[in-house]
Amino acid sequence: MTFANSTIQIVAAVIFALALLHTFSVKQLERLSLRFPSHAGVFHLLGEVEIVFGFWAIVFIALLALLDGAESALSYAESRNFAEPLFVFVIMVLAASKPILHVVSRFIGALARVCPFDEVLARVWLGLSIIPLLGSLITEPAAMTLAALTLAPLVFRPELPERSKYLALGVLFVNVSVGGTLTAYAAPPVLMVASTWQWDSTFMLHQFGWKAVLAVFVNASVATILLRKQLPRASQGDAMRRSTDDTMPLPIIAVHVILLAAVVAMAHHPIAFIGIFLLFLGFTTAYERFQSPLIIKEALLVGFFLAGLVVLGGMQQWWLQPIVSALQPLALFFGALGLTAITDNAALTYLGSLIAGISDQAKYMLVAGAVAGGGLTVIANAPNPAGASLLKAGFSNETIGALGLFLGALGPTFVAAAAFLLL
Repeated sequence: MTFANSTIQIVAAVIFALALLHTFSVKQLERLSLRFPSHAGVFHLLGEVEIVFGFWAIVFIALLALLDGAESALSYAESRNFAEPLFVFVIMVLAASKPILHVVSRFIGALARVCPFDEVLARVWLGLSIIPLLGSLITEPAAMTLAALTLAPLVFRPELPERSKYLALGVLFVNVSVGGTLTAYAAPPVLMVASTWQWDSTFMLHQFGWKAVLAVFVNASVATILLRKQLPRASQGDAMRRSTDDTMPLPIIAVHVILLAAVVAMAHHPIAFIGIFLLFLGFTTAYERFQSPLIIKEALLVGFFLAGLVVLGGMQQWWLQPIVSALQPLALFFGALGLTAITDNAALTYLGSLIAGISDQAKYMLVAGAVAGGGLTVIANAPNPAGASLLKAGFSNETIGALGLFLGALGPTFVAAAAFLLL
């Protein structure tokens, strides 16, 4: 970039702030679409939370081209690493395929039937606890997709009170954020530092994992107890289970599981997992009778959101890194917890990994704060847009409000923070 870097950085910071305000205003934009029906399409488009950061990233690149030339703008865009948005897109589509959902439904159903309480309650508890913890094996975006699709017909129904749905959504987002910390490769904020700080899965399990498991179980249990009177009766749950228990040939399931595992193994190699995804698309076309419609649109919107966050987030280092590097360990924990609400938690931990001589205690506090705060907003953790996209139909105006999510996540965030600080 040949134009004054300070000017471009200020422009990027202003656009980032506008994107944040846009994120918090999607409910109001949906209301405007009802008030001004002749322009409803535009307001509805801008009211989609998945559009926000991609839209403002395009605005920034256009302004950068005007200020510094098209070549500079293109060079900056090409310098960004879009592996994570691509991976989230691919893993969402694979994880939501009918054979994978069939396996997860059978697994959750088998566990629910041996639980010593109502099966519907058990399914909800398992969807808020066990599936998020599976994120440490299959990655957080895959866990978010499976948990959202498991919980949608039970909890995220239009007739349920909004307050109850926001509570469940907050618990889900927080539990997915901390549930990926049992290994060193599944949670984006951990992945950003694991290689630099030489954190392996044994270290993660010992320092973070068992605390995360306790926090996840507490959050899921409290939410299930509070929701118990509003959930469908056992007979309705049985009907929903039977509707998803179609016969599925074992070879079809095996191919899907193998492809999903291969994508997870190649998560940091876009050329490889895109090739596997193309193979998956060919297979689903060949055996279409065993498939349901793929969630291509939803996954593309989430990828667009995350790609926009990558573009805009790359220009925020100049003000974020001084804050992170200046804080003492305890202050760093709470600073990371708060800052992750307005920026991706992986970006925060990445900035921390660039600080020379950072102490082991500060490293722990930074990552702990970043993952504990990962459920406060849609942008706080990379898998959150996936959950929001899959569950928004159950909310008023099919829109998830930023304030409702923040309030719903406060309690679960406190539990996660207490687990990482006090245990």
